[in-house]
Amino acid sequence: MSVSTVSRPAVAARPRASLAVAMLGFFVVALDAQIVNVALPGIRNDLGGGLSGLQWVVTGYTLMFSALQLFAGTFSDRVGARRAYGLGMIVFVVASAACAFSPALPALVSGRILQGIGAAIITPASLALIREAYHDAAARGRAIVYWGLGGSVAAAAGPVVGGLLTQIDWRLIFFVNVPVGAAALAVLSRVTPSPRRPAPFDWAGQISAVAALASLTYGIIEGAEAGYGAPGILLVFAVGAVSAAAFIMLQARGRHPMIPLDLFRSRAVSTTLVIAVVTMAAFYGVVFVQSLYFQQVRGSSALETGLLFLPMTALVALLNPWVARLMARYGHAAMIATGQVVMATGLAGLCLLPPDAPVLLVAALMVPVGVGGSFTVPSIIAVVLDHVPAERAGTASGVVNTARQAGGSLGVAIFGAVLASGEFMAGLRTSLGATAAVLIILVLASLSLRRRRQREI
Repeated sequence: MSVSTVSRPAVAARPRASLAVAMLGFFVVALDAQIVNVALPGIRNDLGGGLSGLQWVVTGYTLMFSALQLFAGTFSDRVGARRAYGLGMIVFVVASAACAFSPALPALVSGRILQGIGAAIITPASLALIREAYHDAAARGRAIVYWGLGGSVAAAAGPVVGGLLTQIDWRLIFFVNVPVGAAALAVLSRVTPSPRRPAPFDWAGQISAVAALASLTYGIIEGAEAGYGAPGILLVFAVGAVSAAAFIMLQARGRHPMIPLDLFRSRAVSTTLVIAVVTMAAFYGVVFVQSLYFQQVRGSSALETGLLFLPMTALVALLNPWVARLMARYGHAAMIATGQVVMATGLAGLCLLPPDAPVLLVAALMVPVGVGGSFTVPSIIAVVLDHVPAERAGTASGVVNTARQAGGSLGVAIFGAVLASGEFMAGLRTSLGATAAVLIILVLASLSLRRRRQREI
């Protein structure tokens, strides 16, 4: 009798344990993406570094998170989601301790990169556990929303907890991961081992994927200071282009590719992944620039900045259970399109505000950005998972999370590059306004998902 035949019923017998583990995993991963932003000025005061250094504190994490999602998705399928999740959580907790003890900025960035590796392994494994435990599409959709709730709670708590802890010592923001990680591993012991699909790893594909994403991100961040026409920056972009071409070729011709290209034959999947990149670029970019805006332009403390983020993040957490009902009633395409319009409205409002607008009004206009994201993310994930069989859940999760986190990395890089190219407020308005316009354009693509779904039915 095969491993998968034995394991599948056992895993499904404890769906609540699988869901709890998945929620804790996404919570700790999302918490670390949010909690750092309000601590950036404190980190610079202690460890030094300019705007590009602060960008690397954020993107060192999100870059490795996105670049390794593809590897982590196939890794989860091959060794089993439960085992992959446990390994990722251990790496994440150890890296968090390393960040807390960092003596200099390069050491902190190195710790953040290691955190990103752990987070990359955790995320697709957590979604694969849900896919294994919930075979009914409607129940799985609800579980994905609750998985998203873990991230939403982290997003709500992150800025406030980060601001509070930074008042004492910014290093404390990394210690909070230790008890959460320990709790996740304790619950994981109640989940039955997942089925495995042993196969060779696509090391060449993984190396080319990391090289492509890292080169693009490095070029955008460092090019803002060195100049995008500088020979070194042009060389970095060339390396990125060659690496991307090599990755595509390896996936098309390799015997064991990380991403079977037939996943992209579904236009719904391809369209959804593009939308995921843009929406996450908008969200991460706003969090990055608004953290700097509140503290550097408006003179707010780290704690005050965290509290100003609270209306946006707390409302997202409260809306998550409601989103599940809306998804069931109106469908994924309508939710994605609505979320994009709401996000664009908030971005446009922030773009048009005068520099001396009341900070509470600024905080209020950030709310639509978060709410719009809460509408889009669960539906984006559900669309992709609905178009793949259960045995490819880890791979598909890796693909969709690569798109999301690559969008986040590029958002921080691009927003930061625009800020560095001129006066702060002018750069802020340019980045916000341009992103709002792109989101509105993509609404038509979102609505096309509904038409394709109707034709399939």
